[in-house]
This record gives sequence, C-alpha cells and structure tokens, in this order.
Amino acid sequence: MTARDNKANGGVPVPTTPAGATSGAPAEYPPSSPAGRGMFGMHGTGDVSGYGGLVRQRKPVEETPRPYGGYFDEVRDALEEAYPAFGDAIEKVVVDRGELTLHVRPERIAEVCQVMRDDLALRFELCSSVSGVDYLGADERRLHVVYQLTSMTYRRRVRLEAAVSAEDPHLPSVTAVYPTADWQEREAYDMFGIVFDGHPNLTRILMPDDWEGHPQRKDYPLGGIPVEYKGAEIPPPDRRRSYQ
Repeated sequence: MTARDNKANGGVPVPTTPAGATSGAPAEYPPSSPAGRGMFGMHGTGDVSGYGGLVRQRKPVEETPRPYGGYFDEVRDALEEAYPAFGDAIEKVVVDRGELTLHVRPERIAEVCQVMRDDLALRFELCSSVSGVDYLGADERRLHVVYQLTSMTYRRRVRLEAAVSAEDPHLPSVTAVYPTADWQEREAYDMFGIVFDGHPNLTRILMPDDWEGHPQRKDYPLGGIPVEYKGAEIPPPDRRRSYQ
C-alpha cells in the first residue's frame, strides 16, 4: 500500500493500491519466460545458468611444462623419487590458477595417497576434502573425484584428481590412509554415484536409502517433491516459474 495526497481530503494522505497489483494473494509468481531463455525471466548474457543461451567454451586440460615454479617442482620430484610407479600412475601434472593438480589413474589413487602421506619429503598428513565433479559432455570419464591434501609440516597444498566413467564409477577408497575421507566419500557416492571400493560403510548420507539416482549428476532430472509448511507449499523445481 502507498499513500498519495488527496486534495479533496484536505491534503491528508490516503492509502491506495499500487498500480499493477493484483488482489486475492499475498504474492504471485512472475510470468514464466520462454523455455531456454533464462531463469526467473532473465534474458541476454547476464544469465550464467545457460538457460539464456550462454555457452561456456571448455578448453582441454593439458599438461603444464616444467618448471612449474614455487614448491610444485619439489613435490613432483619427491613423489617421482618415492613412488616407482609414478610414470604409470600419474596421467598428467597441471598447474592452473596457482594450484598444483596431479591427475591420477583411479586404480592407483590409494597408493599415491599413501606415498603422499608417508614420504618424509612430502608429508601431506591431512586430506581436507574429497568431492565429486560431473563433466557431462566434456569428458568420456565424466565423473571426477578431487582430493585436497595439505602438508602441515611444510605448509603446502596439492590437489589430486581421478576420473571414472558413469558406466564403471569405481575407484579405491582412501579412508585407510585418510580417515577424514570417510563421510566425504559417502557424500560423493550419494550425490554422484561414485563407488569407493573398500570403504567401511558406503551408504547414502544425505538422501534416503531407497532414493533413486544421484542428484548432483548433470543429467539428473529436476523433479523433486513438494515441501510443505504450515499453510503453504513450495512446489518441486520442475513446477516452478520458468523451469516449466
């Protein structure tokens, strides 16, 4: 409600209904935008969701030539010296945005983590994160697992990455090396369907046990179920606004 001066009423403000308002509901949905033209009515390049037609060009991830700079060369040299299977296990080494990433063959990930933790020249004692990424349409092995390792001794960080296909999403668990990976691997399993062989209790951690599918895969349908509150209901994503 707004107020306007009413000369007939001696200049006393009188409440009026704003132009364009519709009575009968406290709030209304905006008109749905055409499919594929932007979420919530967005048009043009401001929509980074892709609904507005913005296409992100992906560059292939290529190996970084040496020298890398900083301590990155020392980490690579130490791992290569301590791990005889380095040439077979490490697919490529990438330095990007100030971060060192070792791309590891999935079947070798637990071995590499063991060396990264135990070798005196490396001493990456902490695995702070295990997360999943879905590169649908950009990589045949679309499901990637990312491990963030930290050396408390040398104050260094390194990133390990292993890729598996959606048809065979298996790789060894690293919980025997890094116990902190326990629930993080369970979350990656729940959300992406990545199976960590040898995990002590690989069960869903966020979704119900009988839930079908893995919600953070990019080909997972919006779907969902209504969320009910007292006197209100939020529809599932595929029935909201311009998702329709």
